[in-house]
Amino acid sequence: MNKIINSKWFILAAYILLLLAIFLVGFVFLQNNKTLNNVLTSFFHVAENRTFDYRQFIKIVHKQPVPNKDILILAIDDASLEYLWDKYGEWPIPRDVYADVVNYIEKDKPQAVIFDLLFIKSIRAEKNADKLLTDTLNKYNNTYVGMNFDNLASDVRLPAGLPERLSVELVNHSDIDLKKKYEFANCRTILPELLNGNVNIGLTNVIRSGDGIIRKVAPLAVYKDKYYPYLSFLAGSKYVADSDIKSYTINQHRIMKVNDTEIPLTKEGEAILNWYGISGTHSVYPMYKLIRDMENPSRNIRMNFKDKIVIIGTTATALHDTKSVPVQEGVYPGVEVHATFFNNMLDNNFIKQSGVVANVLIIISVIVLTVLIVAYSASTVFAVLSTMLFILGYLFISYYVMDIFNLWIPVVMPAMFVIGAFAFTYIAKYLIKSRDFEYQYKLATIDGLTELYNHRYFQDMLRQQIELSKRYEQPFSLIIIDIDLFKNFNDTYGHQAGDAVLRQVAQTLKRNSRTTDYVCRYGGEEMSIILPNTSAEEALFNANRLNKAVAEGDFQVNSNETSKVTISVGVSTYPDNGETSEALIEYADKCLYYAKEHGRNQVGKI
Repeated sequence: MNKIINSKWFILAAYILLLLAIFLVGFVFLQNNKTLNNVLTSFFHVAENRTFDYRQFIKIVHKQPVPNKDILILAIDDASLEYLWDKYGEWPIPRDVYADVVNYIEKDKPQAVIFDLLFIKSIRAEKNADKLLTDTLNKYNNTYVGMNFDNLASDVRLPAGLPERLSVELVNHSDIDLKKKYEFANCRTILPELLNGNVNIGLTNVIRSGDGIIRKVAPLAVYKDKYYPYLSFLAGSKYVADSDIKSYTINQHRIMKVNDTEIPLTKEGEAILNWYGISGTHSVYPMYKLIRDMENPSRNIRMNFKDKIVIIGTTATALHDTKSVPVQEGVYPGVEVHATFFNNMLDNNFIKQSGVVANVLIIISVIVLTVLIVAYSASTVFAVLSTMLFILGYLFISYYVMDIFNLWIPVVMPAMFVIGAFAFTYIAKYLIKSRDFEYQYKLATIDGLTELYNHRYFQDMLRQQIELSKRYEQPFSLIIIDIDLFKNFNDTYGHQAGDAVLRQVAQTLKRNSRTTDYVCRYGGEEMSIILPNTSAEEALFNANRLNKAVAEGDFQVNSNETSKVTISVGVSTYPDNGETSEALIEYADKCLYYAKEHGRNQVGKI
C-alpha cells in the first residue's frame, strides 16, 4: 500500500515539475520572441489594469478609503463658469481676481493654496492684473502654481531654461530610469515673475495608460537632465515634512520616503494612486460662492479655510480638463487627480504592485494548488466546481490584499495558469487512470510468468468466439499445446530453468502466431491458442508450423547451457468438432493425448 501511495505522489510531483518546466520554457521562448512577447504583454497589461479598476471600484463602493476632510477643492464648475462669464464678460477671467481670492483665503491661515492652472503669458491679460497676481502669489510661502512639460519641436518653441530653485536632487538606488518615460524635451513656461519669484512651482504632467486611463502619476519628471516635482507631490512633501525638501531618495526596493510617508514606485517611476470615489468625493466649494462671500463679508454662512489644503482648478465640462480614471463614472477633472495624489501622501496610502519574485511565487502556488485540487477530486464536476471556487477565492483574496495592505497582486496571469494547470492536470490524471486501468486489466488478463493471456481470459474469449461464429456462420479453431517431458527440466535443471523454458516456449508460440490469434496459458506447462475465422485445414497447418518452430529452437536453461524442447499439439474446429467450449476443449485434448501416446513432438489426430 505504501509503495502505491509513494508511487502516486511521485507521479503527481513529476507532473507538477513538468508543468513548471513548461512554464519556464514558455517564459524563455517569449523573452526571445519579441513580437509575441509584446502582444501578450500588452494583453495581460490591459487585462490586469481592468482588474485593478474593478478592485478600486469595490473599495469605493465599500467607502474605503475615506477622503481627508482637510482637502478642499475650490472648483470653477459649470455654475461658477456661467457666473464668472456674466460677471467679468470673458474667460479666462482677469488674473487679479485670483489675487483677491488668494488674499481672502489666506486670512483663514490655510495649510496650502494650490493652483491647478497655468498662468502663461497672454496678450489678453492686463499687465496690472498679472502683476497683482504674481506679487500676491510670491508674498506667501504656501502658494503653489502649475507648469507643464511637453515634447514640442524646438523650431516651434525654443526650450526654455528654468531657474535652479525649481529643480530637486534625486539619489536613485533602484532600477528605475525616469528618462525612459518621463524625460521631456520642451517646457511651456509660465509668467517669468512667478518662475523667478518665491511661489512654489510643480508640474501638472500625467501620462495615461495604454487604454487612456490614469492610474499612475510620476512624482518627478526630467528636463535638461534635471529633476522637477509633480505639483501635488511638491505640496504634499512640504506638508508631511513640514519644510521644503530639495533632495529625494529612492531605495533599492523602489520606495521614495518623505518623512514617514512611503511612496512605492513602479519600474517607470510612477506612483499608483489609491482612489477615493467618484468625482466630487473630496470636499468641493464652488468658486462663485467664494466670490459672493468676498463681495458680502457680512454673510453668516461662509467657508472657513483654516488649516485646509485648498486646490483651485476647473471642473466645468466646457473647459475640457477631464481625465479618464478607474472609478465608477470614469471621469475626473485634473484638479481631483491632484487632490487624490495629495490625499495619498497625507494618508500614506499609495498602492504598491507586487514584484517579479512575488508574482512567480504566486503563480507557482496556484499551479500547485490547482494540481492538488484536480488530482484529488472524486469527479470531473467536483474538480471543475472546486477550481472555479478556487479562482473566485483568489479574486476575493486579491481584493482584500489591496483593501487591507494596499498591495496590487496579479489576477489575470494566475487565473490563466489556473485554467492551464487544470487542463494539463486533468489530462495527466486521465492518462494516469488509463495507465492504471491498463495495468489492472493486464493483471486480470495476463499470466505473470509467460506474459500470455491467462486461463480466465481464454475461457471468456472462447465463449465469445463461439457466439461470433454462430452469428456470422464462420468457423474458428482451437489449439492446445503441452511441452513434452517438462517435468524433466524441473528435475534436471531446477524449477527456475523450467520457468525459463516455459517463458521461451510461450514467446516462440506468440512470435509464430497471427496478430488476430489469442495465445494463452491454459495451465501448468499447457498453452492454448484461439484462431478466429480459421478452418480445420488452416488450423492444422498453423499447428504444424508452431510444432516445427519449437522443435528447431534452442532454449536457454541456464547461463551456460541450452536444450532442445518439443511440444505435442491438439486441434479442434468449430462447429466440426463441437459447438460448446467444453466440447471443443475435450476434442483438442483427445488429439493432444494421441500425439503424446504416439511419440510426442507432433500434431495429434483422431
